[in-house]
Amino acid sequence: MTATSPDVQGLRDQLWVAVTSRDEYGAADIVFTALDDGLDAETALLALIAPVQAKVGAEWAANRLSVAQEHAASAITERVIAALAHHPAHRTPPSLGHITVACVEQEWHSLPARLLAEVLTLRGWRVDFLGAQVPTQHLIAHLHNSGADTVALSSSLPTRLPAAHAAITACQAIGVPVLVGGAAFGHDGRYARLLGADAWAPDARAAARRLADGIPAPAPARGHQQIDDLPHLIDQEYTLVSRTQPQLVKTVLTQLEGRFPAMASYDKHQRERTAEDLAHILDFLAVALYTDDDDLFTTFITWTAGILTARHVPARSLHPALDILATELKDFPRTTRLLDQARFALDRAPAATGPHRGATT
Repeated sequence: MTATSPDVQGLRDQLWVAVTSRDEYGAADIVFTALDDGLDAETALLALIAPVQAKVGAEWAANRLSVAQEHAASAITERVIAALAHHPAHRTPPSLGHITVACVEQEWHSLPARLLAEVLTLRGWRVDFLGAQVPTQHLIAHLHNSGADTVALSSSLPTRLPAAHAAITACQAIGVPVLVGGAAFGHDGRYARLLGADAWAPDARAAARRLADGIPAPAPARGHQQIDDLPHLIDQEYTLVSRTQPQLVKTVLTQLEGRFPAMASYDKHQRERTAEDLAHILDFLAVALYTDDDDLFTTFITWTAGILTARHVPARSLHPALDILATELKDFPRTTRLLDQARFALDRAPAATGPHRGATT
């Protein structure tokens, strides 16, 4: 069967109903019946399970699934994948290289990495899957102890790019090549190249092909630091914005009450959510400073406008927040440029959807 066949589409529809109605056993039965009927395990992972999970995220963004519903559906997906991985009929003895698959530090969205780990296992790789949120020092310790030939790092949120950069640099310093993937690195791999990764892949199958072709080990670079890749960081704007984030959130919240009258009627929960949204805005502003990429921040701001609109929160509330930040950070040239571009994008474009997740959850 192929990803576009009517049978697979019908299975997706059935699996969607099962995961969104919290029917874990029904979801597992759909997948295992399909396998018994001839669907290969890799197709089940990438053409059946993965698209259903992507739809879960899209429906959350459109406010048609609550956070709890999204989490429940995702948990079922994870358990179905685990059950598939332990099915005796789909075990492949390792015959290729040894690879470690992990999410970068602070990255909790582990499903893309899990799918890659399972695909590589099916293809005959020996895989150490370390899961979500792996601190760099523990990753390096594991590589020393395991002797893995390559490490595959996954990240879904662009705000994790500084942590990814640290991990890439550390792995290369001990001579282990790094393949990266996930939405955080851009649809075209631009941030993978910016941060000096040895290879990038847009999906699990492409990653498997890239690994099969071989990724040369980097020559250990003594004394190499992250700023060597990103000389614009010498201006310290990223560091200063990151360190002052809590105070900036408080300042914007206080001033918003005078500029956005609707806040006067907000209850405690709404104020807490507003503070969370402001923190996310500053997270993305900081990572845009880290990468020196205007598009990263403007895309997030227009996406946030769409998320707020879907939840019946006026997107115009973003304007005064950005204005306040522009005033507070007026002495930072790159920050001023990013905020100006974001305000311009917000004025000229309707609320749009995008690849980011995190705000308002």
